[in-house]
Order: sequence, then structure tokens, then C-alpha cells
Amino acid sequence: MAQDSATTHSTKTAGNMSSENANWWIRLLMWRERHLPDKTFVVLLALIVGVAAGLAAVLLKTLIALIANFLTSRFNAEQGNLLYLVFPAIGILLASLYVYYIAREPISHGVTRVLYALALKKSRLKIHNMYSSLIASSVTIGFGGSVGAEGPIVFTGAAIGSNLGQAFRLTPQTLAMLVACGAAAGIAGIFKAPIAGMLFTIEVLMLDLTAGSAIPLITASVAGATVAYVFTGYNVEFFFSQSEPFYASRIPFVLLLGVFCGFVSLYFITLIDRIEGQFKRLRNRWVRFAVGGITLSLLIFVMPPLYGEGYEGITRLINGDVTGIFNNSLFYSYRNNTVAVLLFLFALGAFKVFATAATNGGGGVGGTFAPSLFVGVMSGVFFAYLFNNLGLIDPDMPLSIKNFALMGMAGVMAGVMHAPLMAIFLTAEMTGGYELFLPLLIVSASSYGICRIFTPYGIYSRRLAKRGELLTHQKDRSVLTLLKMDSVIERDFSIVHPDMSLKDMVDVIAQSHRNLFPVTDDKGILIGVVQLDDIRNIMFRPDLYRRMQVNRFMAIPPAKVIVGTPMEKVMKTFDNTGAWNLPVIDEDGKYVGFVSKSKIFNSYRQVLKHYTYD
Repeated sequence: MAQDSATTHSTKTAGNMSSENANWWIRLLMWRERHLPDKTFVVLLALIVGVAAGLAAVLLKTLIALIANFLTSRFNAEQGNLLYLVFPAIGILLASLYVYYIAREPISHGVTRVLYALALKKSRLKIHNMYSSLIASSVTIGFGGSVGAEGPIVFTGAAIGSNLGQAFRLTPQTLAMLVACGAAAGIAGIFKAPIAGMLFTIEVLMLDLTAGSAIPLITASVAGATVAYVFTGYNVEFFFSQSEPFYASRIPFVLLLGVFCGFVSLYFITLIDRIEGQFKRLRNRWVRFAVGGITLSLLIFVMPPLYGEGYEGITRLINGDVTGIFNNSLFYSYRNNTVAVLLFLFALGAFKVFATAATNGGGGVGGTFAPSLFVGVMSGVFFAYLFNNLGLIDPDMPLSIKNFALMGMAGVMAGVMHAPLMAIFLTAEMTGGYELFLPLLIVSASSYGICRIFTPYGIYSRRLAKRGELLTHQKDRSVLTLLKMDSVIERDFSIVHPDMSLKDMVDVIAQSHRNLFPVTDDKGILIGVVQLDDIRNIMFRPDLYRRMQVNRFMAIPPAKVIVGTPMEKVMKTFDNTGAWNLPVIDEDGKYVGFVSKSKIFNSYRQVLKHYTYD
């Protein structure tokens, strides 16, 4: 009895403590509401999110560098290293085990998951998303996974913003703003590029920039970049010194490079999508790991610059050191051979896509941001090196390898992500190459234009667009994406059957408040509809009550809508048919209910009211 009493007392004490904690938080929320205006409070939260995301970016970069340096610092630069066959596969294995047994949900493709949260999850991300991507991606990339840290840091920053906003019980539109702030701060911190961080949210996350949203975004981006500068020094991500001026006579070649980068971007987007689709068809995760690990390890052993993010190779090329990309490779002795250089550059750009897809498909965690930078630099250098050695350029004034490496980076990034402004400013901010602003603008715009002709979506939005789950800058389309059919289906219609008499039909009408009646067979399959207006001329003729059946006066609906159809497609069906009501059926053709224009318009107005942060 004494033990029971003690247990009861401790339970009550714990309950009281929990209640006191809850009451304390509620009092804090009430104090905030009385003393801090919403817009001021959001700017304060944006600052906190920016600092936290900046710290996360510094931590992620530090972990990746520590792991990579520990594993590869003793490698011989003048020959191949067999451990390249081991480390990348180990990294994928450790990351996949972490995801499967600890995170217990997919966390790769961080930017796409942020887009999905903004579109369909009311900007809510789980607590573990604040650190799970950081852990898994640092292991993946540190051990050689050929992916980038930018996707994971965007996911981490967005999760920090989402969970902080949820803690303060903020509205969905304010949560979306904090998610965007976290993403912007992540990009700003990882690249030390605050302007690019803000542009990332506008072009990639497709957040509408308003007077109310600009200040929080700027605050978070600057805070993230500042934290990075404090901890890693006031230096750019990739050191670039423009020792060769840009001449206006090079503009035709710049335009041609932009077109080339556009097709390279299309290759990048299409092949990544297809290869990862093939990996998804492998149901057994161990088979996926084996295929991905073996593929990645072999590619890195043959072409060591594919190891990790590839930033060392990028730095060498934007400073004109072409032969440096042969370090640690089997082809070191061919570094001064022109044909070998061209083939190696081409192979690095072409197979980086395979290495990235194998990393993510095999179970690793990382993004496609850094790979697009890598492929862009290889494309720019390959382009300049090829023209310089074809005899088409004056040997006294060759195309600048360094300048074209930078332009290629911006061009492929603009095409792959469908974000030309971000590509221009990010390239300039992370290299200091502001003198090349005009050619960067030309290459980015032309590459984006070419890529946009063939695919309307960038690599991050492509997956959601296929499923009709993508928010865009077009508010009508975005609101329809947020609307779900289940919320607008009306089910209070009286069902009739084709063999019912007119008398039975009149009895049903007398008890219904609707003027539309679905007609189904014994199995519930929808076979027609009856409009009250269509039978007014016969429903008051008793002589026809027994002689006429429903199958005589029912009509075939102009169209049927299957449950789960995206609302944008539903509205197109309304426009094409001119109907105001359409029946909803399941995959087997069974009647479910009706959707009406008026119901959709009412729901549309409610969603639109909460859609934009002002």
C-alpha cells in the first residue's frame, strides 16, 4: 500500500510538473501576442532561424571535411588508390542504415521534400529533420558519395524554421515564410552567398516575394552568411582571380556556350530522373545498395575528381589548373596530352550524373546542387579547351579557361534548377567573379531558355510536377494544388436505380433537397444521372408513373471524375464540358459523390485567404 501511495504521489508530481511547463509556455505565448506585433516577431524568428541554419551549415561542412581529410590525406597523387573502391560504398551503407533504422523515413532529395511540405503538409516538418539529413549526408559525402551538401542543409534549415514556428503555434502562411527563411539561410551559410540564398527561395522554392516577406528573408540570409564568415573567415567559397580580361569579341562564344550548357542541363535532368527511377524499381534495398555502391566506387576509382562534392576539382579549374584534375588517377601520366585532357573532361562531366544517381539510388543522402556546379565547370573548360585546340581561335588570344569555367558553372546551374538569377549571383558571390557579370548573365539566360524549351520544370520541381503536387508563382494553379478533392466532394445525393418507376422517382424527389440524382446499378456502378429540370414535364403525369422507368429519362453525364484527380485537371474538365456538377467515381467506376463549381470556388476563396504572407 505504501508503495502504491508513493507511486501515485510521484505520478501526480510528474503530472503537475508537466502541467506547469505547459502553463508556462502558454503564458509566454500570450505575453508575446500582447507585446510583440506579428511582423516584428517574425523578423526576430527569422534572425534566430538564420543563425541556427548558418551554424548547421558550418557544422556540416566541417564534418564532411574532417571525414574526407582523415580518409584520403595519405593518398598518392601520382597513381590510382585502391581504397577508392571501398570508402564510397561504406559511406552509402552507413547512411542507408542510419536512414532505415534511426530516421525511419526517406530524407534524401531535401529540396524536393521542402517543396512537398510547402505544397501539401502545411509547411510542417518533423523534429528529426533538423539533424537527420546533416548526419546522413556528412557520412555519405565524407566517404566519397558524389552528391552535394546543399540539399541536406536546405532541408535542415527549413526544418529548423518549421519547428520553431510550430512551437509558437504560428499560422500556415507564417510557417511557410519561416521554412523559406531556413532554406535561404542554409544556402547563404553553405556558400557565403546571402543574395543567392534569397533568390533560391524565389526561383526554386517559388515563394512569392512581397513587402512582408522580403525583410524576414533578407534577415535570415544575412544571418546565415554572417555566421559562416565568423567561423570560417571572410573568404569566398571558391577562390577565383580574374587574370584574363573579358573581351566583347567573345560574346558569340559566350552565347554558344550558353546553348551548349542548356543541352548539358537537359542531359543532367533527364538522366538523373531515369537512373533513379531504375533504382526505385529494385525492391530489395540491399540490391539497391550493391548496385549503387559498386557503380559509385568503380567510377571514383577510375575518375577520382568524382569523389564527394568535387570542390577540389572545381577550385583547380576555375584557377586554370587543368592538369590538376589528373591527381590520384590512373591517367596521371597523360595530364599533358591534349586529347587525354579533352576526353577526361568530357568523361568527368558525363559520368558525374551516373555517380550522383548511384549515390542517392544506393541509399546515400545528398543533393544535386554541387554536382550541377561540377558538371558546369567541366562543360565550360571542355568548351574553351576544345575551341582553343581546333585551330579556330587566334593562338595569341585563346579563350580563357578560367573565365569559361566560371561561365559554365552558372550556365548548367541555371538550366538544371531553372533559376538563372540565382545562378548568376551565386556564381559571383561564391567566387568573387563580379567582373564577369555580363557573360554570366548571357550564359545563364541562354542556357535556361534552351532547357525551358524541352522541360518546363527544374530538377527539384520535376518529381512533384509529375504528381500534380507542385506550388508555383501562379496563384490560381497553386491554390488548386492545395485543394484536395476529398474536401469538396458532396455525398448527400439520393441514389436511384435504372429499373425504378417514375412513381418511385417522384417519391425520392419529395424526400430530397437536391435536384440531381445519380443512377447506379446493383453493384454501385454509376451509369447515368437524372436532372430534375429534365423531368418536370412528366413528373406530374400520373398516367406515366407505372409505364416509365428511370432508364428512359436518365442522361449520361458529360464527364466523370476519378477520386484523387488533381484539382487543376478537375477545373479543366469543368471548362471543357460547361457543367456545374460532375459525378465522382472510384477506380472501379463505383459512384462516390459529386463535385460542384460553387463548392470549389468557396473552398478556393478560403485557401487563397491563407495562402500569401503579407
